[in-house]
Amino acid sequence: MRNPTPILRAYLGFSRVADGLYRRVQRRRLVRGKEDAARLGERFGQSALPQPAGPLIWFHAASVGESQSLLGLIRLIRAERPDLTVLVTTTTVTSATLMARDLPDGALHQYSPYDTAAAVRAFLAHWHPDLAVFTESELWPRLLTEVEAQAIPLMLINARVSEKSARGWRKWPRTVRALLSPFTRILVQEQATADLMGAVGVDMRRVAVTGSLKEDLPPLEADADALAAMRAALNGRECWLAASTHAGEEEAVAKAHELACPEGEKLLILAPRHPERGAAIAEMLQGQGWRVALRSTGTLPGADTQIYIADTLGEMGLWYRLAPTAFIGGSLANVGGHNPYEPALLDCAVIHGPHVFNFAEVHDRLQSVNGAMQVSDAEGVARALTALDDPSRHSAQTLAARQELARGQGTQARVWSEIAALLG
Repeated sequence: MRNPTPILRAYLGFSRVADGLYRRVQRRRLVRGKEDAARLGERFGQSALPQPAGPLIWFHAASVGESQSLLGLIRLIRAERPDLTVLVTTTTVTSATLMARDLPDGALHQYSPYDTAAAVRAFLAHWHPDLAVFTESELWPRLLTEVEAQAIPLMLINARVSEKSARGWRKWPRTVRALLSPFTRILVQEQATADLMGAVGVDMRRVAVTGSLKEDLPPLEADADALAAMRAALNGRECWLAASTHAGEEEAVAKAHELACPEGEKLLILAPRHPERGAAIAEMLQGQGWRVALRSTGTLPGADTQIYIADTLGEMGLWYRLAPTAFIGGSLANVGGHNPYEPALLDCAVIHGPHVFNFAEVHDRLQSVNGAMQVSDAEGVARALTALDDPSRHSAQTLAARQELARGQGTQARVWSEIAALLG
């Protein structure tokens, strides 16, 4: 890492002696269900898997969204170069569960090592990657330092910087410049991120705008039997979806449901961003008088169910197929919004709140073609639902969204071309 600032030097010094602290943190996280008891050693660079023969590409991602965005690219790499093994590291139990389900043959998952000198060195000594590819904004100083010290080529892909993070970048440009210095190539989602990198002094010869990997993902899959069972349970009843909701948004969508469907003619499917909140959400809504059913209990919605809480993992493709319209959460709450690509690819009309800075560029594009509806409160959600009951309005919005997103396709091929060039 070139020209580390005093704060980075202090952090790197701490990372040499921080293993004991991380072990205490890990024990607390284990009690809370945030760590995998069978794989604790992986966080310290210890693996039960042997190092595979032949060249290995290591992709490092944070959690579910980042790792899922890599799947299409990994499948492309395995098809083009079956001699390459792909290793994916993530930090969360949920992402590990989904990676175990979704990774193709020839791709492996491990938990990423804690950012300590001993853990990172043990990880690198075991896996010996030929190329390290970091995703979006996963910039851990010790990890970057040790990879660079071993002369492993480094690439940052699908990079994006929210407006909130951008303020920090502008405040600490030397620190950001040092963190980015180990990367040979930096591939960003949008021009705004490239401009910000130039503003903090990154050599723009290393930067390219390639678009978002999420725009190249195929539509989410759905289990055919589960889809048939839900359709049978609905028995022709219409529904709408509140997807990836956060605390405070459940009350808002319940209010919108009351306003838009006063006779209870539709079912609200409510899929919280963190499924473990399902039981608490159900208790809160039942306290308000709603008739609620929980997906995690194996219950299907009955004719009298008003709100169905989809508190399971890996079933968003099912809900987007059932519901013609979805409110995308994290956008009334000031979280930054969630993925609008997934519903749009399945002709599910998108409603969102004002806080979409995590996906600002794509939301700007969708707004410019009337491919999504922005609202500010529960009443706005209700008005949007009523407007989208008009088939022509619904069709026009979903068609505009699909056509706009199609303009961004081809990112996987562009990123693979860059990776192949670094691999030689």
